[in-house]
Amino acid sequence: MAKARTGAERYIATQKRDPAFREAYDDATRRIRQVDELVRALDDARERRGMTKAELARRAGMTPEVVRRLFTAEGANPTAATLVALADVLDVELIARPARRKAG
Repeated sequence: MAKARTGAERYIATQKRDPAFREAYDDATRRIRQVDELVRALDDARERRGMTKAELARRAGMTPEVVRRLFTAEGANPTAATLVALADVLDVELIARPARRKAG
């Protein structure tokens, strides 16, 4: 692991020594990664179809700003209803499956 450079990085590194903090941090990181992967998959499907963000928004009954922010803003946190609406337009299936977590 690289040495922490900023004050925030040093703070997080110190806090991670606490097992409870580390577990909460790892859970949050995993959830953020999963949302990010879903959003990227939807944006990839949009691009493969040659569809603009505005067109996707219109077909999903959303404003273009909502879709543009979803695909460009860092840390987007869409609702499940938003993801499903976009997936429907893109003919993409969102499937829940059991997590594969490391034992420990």
